[in-house]
Amino acid sequence: MERRIILFLVLSMAVIVLYPYLLEKMGFARRPASPTPRAVAPKKDGAGPATVTAPAPPSAQILPTPAPSGRMPTPATEGREQEVTVETDLVKVVLSNRGGVIKRWELKRYLTSDPRDPKPIQLVPSLAKDVSLTLPLTVQVPDAKLQERLTRGLYAVSGKDATLSAAQPAADIALSYKDPETGMQVSKRLTFHHGSYLVDLTLETTGVSSSTTLSLGTNFGIHEWQEGFVGFIGPATFINGKLAKDTPEKEDLRAGQVTWVALQDKYFLAALFPADPGTRIAVVRKEGEKLVSVGLRIPATAGALLSRYRLFVGPKEYDTLAALKLELEETIDFGWFIYGSWSIVRAVAKPLFYAIRYLHEITLFIKLLLAPLAYKSYKSMKAMAAVQPEMMALQKKYADDRERLNKELMKFYKERKVNPVGGCLPMFIQIPVFVALFNILYMTIELRQAPFILWVKDLSAQDPYYVLPILMGVTMFIQQKIQPTTMDPKQAQIMLLLPVFLTFLFISFPAGLVLYWLTNNVLTIAQQVITDRYLLPRTSVPAPQ
Repeated sequence: MERRIILFLVLSMAVIVLYPYLLEKMGFARRPASPTPRAVAPKKDGAGPATVTAPAPPSAQILPTPAPSGRMPTPATEGREQEVTVETDLVKVVLSNRGGVIKRWELKRYLTSDPRDPKPIQLVPSLAKDVSLTLPLTVQVPDAKLQERLTRGLYAVSGKDATLSAAQPAADIALSYKDPETGMQVSKRLTFHHGSYLVDLTLETTGVSSSTTLSLGTNFGIHEWQEGFVGFIGPATFINGKLAKDTPEKEDLRAGQVTWVALQDKYFLAALFPADPGTRIAVVRKEGEKLVSVGLRIPATAGALLSRYRLFVGPKEYDTLAALKLELEETIDFGWFIYGSWSIVRAVAKPLFYAIRYLHEITLFIKLLLAPLAYKSYKSMKAMAAVQPEMMALQKKYADDRERLNKELMKFYKERKVNPVGGCLPMFIQIPVFVALFNILYMTIELRQAPFILWVKDLSAQDPYYVLPILMGVTMFIQQKIQPTTMDPKQAQIMLLLPVFLTFLFISFPAGLVLYWLTNNVLTIAQQVITDRYLLPRTSVPAPQ
């Protein structure tokens, strides 16, 4: 019985950890998409975000400059574009007075993976031919003609290029526009801070007869669109204390207590959250294939309206996001087969994610923490191996009487004080830890471009020479050979193929993930040797009767 349970647990753990990855690599599956919310009336009880499917208003898009014609340009589009650059120790931001938008947002401490010419990560997507993109901080209105003037109009700029430091910790840039036809006025003021990814933002409108939407722009905060089972990409909202990470077919309007709206990929994030108690509606829009945007809509208000926001654009570092106390760390994905279903694993993963920067220390800590369970498992397996000949004799004696065999085996277990599942239950308890670590090491930004030794320059990329996967396979083989087993020789030979299979599979895994499994295997081997030689009493194996 024990050998079947052990075999089942080992194979189950391999399936749980590796099955989604295998499906993705073989092209048979993609990350399960969250269902698109149905059109419902806005909720008033505060129980959750209200979702309203509505026709999308004309989007504020960056339009190509029209070809010369006999028509005279309007005052809103006359003149030359002006750019203002603000640089801190963390970011370099370029603002344009053409539409009063963010044109570039570079993360200075994170570089592209091009080994020949690494450059700072750029989180505002580049404009491409035949693709219209909404730039960050575009103000959107339902009137198409007014929208074009707001998008292409030249805003007056107050402020100049600035490089922040401890001596100059903050800088203000103001952008204002007055529509020549309607008299509508729009003013945006951004306050940048040294040593922070946060930007204070104020939006003031006057003479607006309709609702206005402050957009985060198309794919702002998404550096790479890498589809997979770990690391969600796309829009996210946090409304009435609930996280939603689904992409609509066209546009969703989500009412309620809006904490923030965001766009994200595996490693990076752009989020906009209100800094005052005004009414907001989250706007989530699909603009095309792998093109999404989010924004915050303000209902129509007579007279002037002043709204305050905060903007976060940076890496998905757990402690940085958690320090904001806005549940923004919930955007960090711990795996589709964990979140929302395996709360135990997620509870394990969150503190591990916080401490993952200390990779070697946490590996050793986990082994020490689970050492009593491992000792109990090893002791039980050793005891079962010692009485295996007697068990085989009983199985042979009552081979034709299954009911009698089960009774005799239960009696035998009681007399010998052995538990056939004693070596399995401790293994089962450890599975949530292993699954959580698998996901964390697969997608944590702390390992992105983090060097290890010699040839391993990036722990988030695969080992270029396959040294770590081969060593991992060798240590796994040694671990199986020294571990006591009650399997028959044929089953044992089949299990010896597992290290070979995992070696080939782990070749394409991030080096940091392989390094963890290698370190874990080495510590397990040491633990088994110490337990066998110094902790367990020597027992003689009875001869079969």
